[in-house]
Amino acid sequence: MHVSFALFADAANISQEGKLNILGVFDALQVASLPAVHPRATLVVRLKAHTEDAGRHSLGFAWVGPDGAELWSSNGELEVGAPPPGAMELDVPVIAALDLPVREGGTHLLRVVVNGSVRAELPLHVRTGTPTLPPMGGLVS
Repeated sequence: MHVSFALFADAANISQEGKLNILGVFDALQVASLPAVHPRATLVVRLKAHTEDAGRHSLGFAWVGPDGAELWSSNGELEVGAPPPGAMELDVPVIAALDLPVREGGTHLLRVVVNGSVRAELPLHVRTGTPTLPPMGGLVS
């Protein structure tokens, strides 16, 4: 089993048809002051499983600050079924609402751990102060 993608978003859901819908993808936060908590960030992870991956697996997340210190972690189990007949892979979407504690500015990491191995590291850049907006009609480079 491998991580197809992992990202932070404002919201995500799975439609009645089984489609993964993602709204507001981001990789940076602007906070007024520190320490802070970014409430209800949505973590979206899409795992890809093969026939041999059917069964129970451990899934964990670890939130790590810029200094390398782990700020929190969470672990659980995931039951994976076999792909449907004729398919080689099975999509296993994971959607988690998280409160992200931030003690300092800089790049934080969200580690995705499957069966005890880090399978993805998702960076989130944290900046402090008042955001500046680009001029109307201009692009930010």
